[in-house]
Amino acid sequence: MTTTTLEKTAGAAATFKQLGICADHVNRHPAMRQEVLKIYPTAKFHDAGHRLNEDELIEFLQDCDAAIVGFEPVTERVLSALPQLKLIAKYGNGCESFDFAAMKRHDVRFGYTWGVNKLAVAELALGFMLMGLRWVMPLNVAMRAGERPRLRNGRFLTGRVVGIHGCGNIGKEIVRLLQPFDCTILACDIKDYSDFYKQWNVTPVSFDELLVRSEVLTLHLPKTHLTRGLYSREVLSRLRKDCVLINTCRGEIVDEDALLERLDSGDLAAACFDVFAIEPAQNDRLLNHPNMLAAPHIGASTEETRLILVRAALARLNDARVVEPEEFYGV
Repeated sequence: MTTTTLEKTAGAAATFKQLGICADHVNRHPAMRQEVLKIYPTAKFHDAGHRLNEDELIEFLQDCDAAIVGFEPVTERVLSALPQLKLIAKYGNGCESFDFAAMKRHDVRFGYTWGVNKLAVAELALGFMLMGLRWVMPLNVAMRAGERPRLRNGRFLTGRVVGIHGCGNIGKEIVRLLQPFDCTILACDIKDYSDFYKQWNVTPVSFDELLVRSEVLTLHLPKTHLTRGLYSREVLSRLRKDCVLINTCRGEIVDEDALLERLDSGDLAAACFDVFAIEPAQNDRLLNHPNMLAAPHIGASTEETRLILVRAALARLNDARVVEPEEFYGV
């Protein structure tokens, strides 16, 4: 098979013999497949219709030295079985399915674009804020049940205290989108974004202050051993009773049983979640709660974003490199 080459605008090139497209979203989307084929006409796609597991991934990539991967498991077992695989580009954001230490041991290069889905997720979070504050979900549930509810006053987003836990690419985009609403914006992050905070009039706060002051609290954290279960029963008990809690980042960060307890007791105004500990989500009591607005992980699901994601993955084939595990600690 002849070597396939993609020329970068800058003049460099990625060189490999066979590219395998593992990311299930790309494989199921005709326009994204065409984006790949325009540049790599010999690329191969899997048609399993689901996310590949370790065994399926090993079988599919047997003849590939390069791959575009979404959330398929890139593990020691997979890499040991695929010694010819030397280049992986990431489709989308979030790298919890990658064993970067194993990738370094096997000298596998990695290409990644930070924040490529930031606008899509930020717009969804903004919509959640408005719907949570205006009781859209319980009123819609009532109307679907044949009721015709009268008045139920909500609250403006304008002028609210909005807390952002994690002010990276998506958090910063939310700050930008909130500007017309004249909110008091609080941010809590382990990184120092002081210049950004000054530019956009954001107040950096501690975790404790974030919990007690936020009328709307939106989470934009990676899933790591530090954040799994972070929003425990005890932490949720410290939120304001009128708080709207939004999670568009990752499941397992919020204790879903404790969240249901808070909603049942009326000690949390509303929750708007796009992500869950198990996906597809299975906690029907939580999903059916009238003050719970649930979506099936659609944060990056816009037609525009899908094309942005696949183009970014293709571009990263050109500048992939062997990375240190700590570079992606907390991605």
